[in-house]
Amino acid sequence: MKVEILVPDTLSDITLGQYQKYLSIIEGSEDSSFIDIKMIEIFCGVKLSETLKMKFSDIKAVCDILEQMLLEKPQLINRFKMNGVEYGFIPNLEQISMGEFIDIETFISDWQQMHRAMAVLYRPVAHKYGEKYNIEEYKETDGDHMKDMPMDAVFGCMLFFYSLGIDLSQAMMSYLQDQEETALMQFPNLAGDGDGISQFTNSLKEMLRDLRISQN
Repeated sequence: MKVEILVPDTLSDITLGQYQKYLSIIEGSEDSSFIDIKMIEIFCGVKLSETLKMKFSDIKAVCDILEQMLLEKPQLINRFKMNGVEYGFIPNLEQISMGEFIDIETFISDWQQMHRAMAVLYRPVAHKYGEKYNIEEYKETDGDHMKDMPMDAVFGCMLFFYSLGIDLSQAMMSYLQDQEETALMQFPNLAGDGDGISQFTNSLKEMLRDLRISQN
């Protein structure tokens, strides 16, 4: 039986929610056939019953395209449109609030919570001035709406942080050192020894390794 499917060939064609679903389903599985079938079901929108009717060679060909797509290394995407709303990346990381930093650090180390981290990093654009823009003030949210964001923006954001490396840590340290001592006492893991920042950066590196993304 012929099954017609639309195969995404770029990360902009899949969403964070799809990727999270894919990871949750294949976690711990060593069954390559199962992984191939679920990859097509999730990323191509094909029902499992229809996927099972496809030729083995066609399934392999489609999965090769999808696997190559997941190896893309996109640049940071400053702005993108989602569901009719334009979202922008935080214009100045050195000016983020303590609450923003804590939420980023808390959620970015867990793929199933990644949408919450992205809700901090990308927010609706409030005003634009040519290429410059500012974004709406951060309000704590479950971030579910960010599950619809394109994966090229997610990967690009993570690669951006990874490439910054020490520079990001230094910027965060500079910010934290300017805070009131009483505020730091409330969050001892973020104090001057940099443990919190180190954990943040290491989490990014570990996730990127898992995704087989490198700077080389």
